[in-house]
Amino acid sequence: MAIGDYPAEYNPKVHGPFDPARFYGKPDTPFGQVKLSELGSWFGRRDKNPRAVAGVFSRAFWRWQHKYMQPKRTGIAPFFQVIVGGMVFFYTINYGKLKHHRNYKYH
Repeated sequence: MAIGDYPAEYNPKVHGPFDPARFYGKPDTPFGQVKLSELGSWFGRRDKNPRAVAGVFSRAFWRWQHKYMQPKRTGIAPFFQVIVGGMVFFYTINYGKLKHHRNYKYH
């Protein structure tokens, strides 16, 4: 499977048009329905290779796109989400420089 190919589990006759926000693998118990005693085995069943992790982020991105950016009448929410995400990211990478500028009370 190369970059840009459909997943091996995707069958156009069964699934219809391809949706990049959908997981076409074998369905498993949703995370919200996993009991604490089953949590270790649930994580053990997850695919942990780099391609699977990239697929998780890709599906999350496409779900966000379908919900916020691609509707006919999109609002201002996605733009604020990107701005706040950028602010958090840049605060995080500059935290080492910013922590030296704290206001201390000397007494």
